[in-house]
Amino acid sequence: MTQANFILTLSCPDQMGIVHAVSGFLFERGGNIVDSAQFDDQDSDRFFMRVHFEEHRPDVTLDVLKSEFAPIAEKFNMDWQLFDGRIKPRLLIMVSKIGHCLNDLLFRHQSGNLPVDIAAVVSNHPDYAPLAASYGVPFHHFPLLGSTDAQKAAQEAQVLNIVATEQIDCVILARYMQILSDNMCQQLNGRAINIHHSFLPSFKGAKPYHQAFNKGVKLIGATAHFVTADLDEGPIIEQDIARVNHAMSAAELTAMGRDVECVTLARAVKWHAERRVVLNNKKTVVFR
Repeated sequence: MTQANFILTLSCPDQMGIVHAVSGFLFERGGNIVDSAQFDDQDSDRFFMRVHFEEHRPDVTLDVLKSEFAPIAEKFNMDWQLFDGRIKPRLLIMVSKIGHCLNDLLFRHQSGNLPVDIAAVVSNHPDYAPLAASYGVPFHHFPLLGSTDAQKAAQEAQVLNIVATEQIDCVILARYMQILSDNMCQQLNGRAINIHHSFLPSFKGAKPYHQAFNKGVKLIGATAHFVTADLDEGPIIEQDIARVNHAMSAAELTAMGRDVECVTLARAVKWHAERRVVLNNKKTVVFR
């Protein structure tokens, strides 16, 4: 039987006694700390912490631990979450017509290198139904039947229905080339990750690699970030780059960039699944 283990993440106003209170709480209950990380943001005067611990009480549940920890959280005015480390987050992957990130995530999952359950793939095009089927993942084709707000809302309602019925923990936009409505962004606040095919904040919008090519850049990159109503402005989780030179074509930059996108998104998804990402206003704290 897998040892009961839990992950606590928190942020709160910085003050004395936080670590002592958390470690004391675990010690009193026979909890064994597997790993712990903390960060004091001096700009915002907030304290961040992630603790992964084993629980040796045979009858302990997540709800019990939450109720026991609640008084400490209230005392220190914490924003906190407690997760059962044995339960993998359930993902919904959204894609359009460019499938390299989808294929990479599916392969990593099948290989056991991504600690998630991929519950479904959703697309506004039917192209990747065979790919999803080859990995045994349900595929849902929800086409956009027009460009009006009502038509977009109807399509997004189908997606949100999957999120609810499949108990999705996180939605991954793996080159899903549609802008989510403000309503959908709010519904998925803090649990939707996008891969942007550029090293934000430069070269926003369409064809960023071509923009970079025209500027003669020497580095290209990709950015994984949380989705917000402000397009491509969400808190950044991970970024990576690749060095290029003047002899490369726009097509070669694009091919190289897609490799970077896959790695960057996979890291962000893995860290999020391991509860290593904590929001810090418009930024993130990532305990790696």
